[in-house]
Amino acid sequence: MISHLRNNYNSSFTEEKYNSFLKYLDSEFNYHIEYRIAETPVFIPKDFLNEILKASDEILATLDSKDFREYSEKALPDKFRVPDEDRNPLLLSLDFAVCKDSEGKLIPQLIELQGFATLYCYQHLLNTAFRKFFSIDDSLTNYFSGLNEDTYISRIKEVIVGDSDPENVILLDIEPEKQKTYIDFLCTEKYLGVKPVCITEVIRRKNKLFYKKDGKEIPVNRIYNRVINDELEKRNDIKYDFNFTDDIDVKWVAHPNWFFKISKYSLPFFKNKYVPETKFLNEYVEFPDDTENYVLKPLYSFAGAGVKFDLKKSDLESISENEKQNYILQRKINYEPVISTPESPAKAELRLLYLWEDKPVLVNNLVRLSKGKMMGVDFNKEKTWVGSSIAYYEK
Repeated sequence: MISHLRNNYNSSFTEEKYNSFLKYLDSEFNYHIEYRIAETPVFIPKDFLNEILKASDEILATLDSKDFREYSEKALPDKFRVPDEDRNPLLLSLDFAVCKDSEGKLIPQLIELQGFATLYCYQHLLNTAFRKFFSIDDSLTNYFSGLNEDTYISRIKEVIVGDSDPENVILLDIEPEKQKTYIDFLCTEKYLGVKPVCITEVIRRKNKLFYKKDGKEIPVNRIYNRVINDELEKRNDIKYDFNFTDDIDVKWVAHPNWFFKISKYSLPFFKNKYVPETKFLNEYVEFPDDTENYVLKPLYSFAGAGVKFDLKKSDLESISENEKQNYILQRKINYEPVISTPESPAKAELRLLYLWEDKPVLVNNLVRLSKGKMMGVDFNKEKTWVGSSIAYYEK
């Protein structure tokens, strides 16, 4: 989107550089990254960045309002309510599609938001790799709030590890080594000293938790949580010693309640030009006739699971009355293909990564590039210059 940077990057790109770049990422932990990594970063011009930050500020102000905090309580099912909730989620991400308005100007559109962990550490590695193999000028950065390569790691460590010994902090998931995001778990262990641990390996003694390291039981003071609670409920094949809803002596990062509170459930609450019209399915007396202009999303799903893009009225009518409250209908937005590539241009979705202790602080970003109907892998098979990436802007 910064034309001279884009032209320079594209003209100097080679498959040899790209293959070396991928080999380096895989070799860092002797682990093959499963998802596709795009051939290019995104270069964001200052005027569009300012528009993104303006949109974010409006959304953040809403999230921190009394009205939203009361509204979001309804998002949390009682069976998943976890004790000792923090006032703020500690971790937050906002996903914006890159679009154009009626006047042809770039405008961000909020697609999703999460009070949950994301690829905070992997994006640090990705930045290192892009700079190692491609000409990313020193005047460009992917970090925010005055952070750089060194201070960024220190800052996220302050939030995730806090004043604990990293040995007493675990990254918790279900079979971590089988997750597509496992590369981020490896980065987290390297940069923060926080080990990935399967929930089946956690030991409960009264209200204390432990895990084993070198045959010794290590107390758990903090949990960097990557477990999605409703997914855990479906896993009847695994056994574990504690439930999230138990009163246990541990600090959650981020607290599991925020997964529900800051989520798709939040979207109907926002009423501004940066958020596509969104309503709960049970709010409709009659469904829209132009269903092709809408996307159906289940509230409690992750990574795009269950989203219906090519929507028919019969899809909506097939959902039972009791289940309609668990779906939202969002007006479809048109991603603008603004990223010039050697073949067809790509569309972009930008995720802003925040830390939120006393107030939200923007620290980093990630990008997904697509040439299909949606961002997912299924819509981008056999396409190039798509996949996981990062955005740079001029300091």
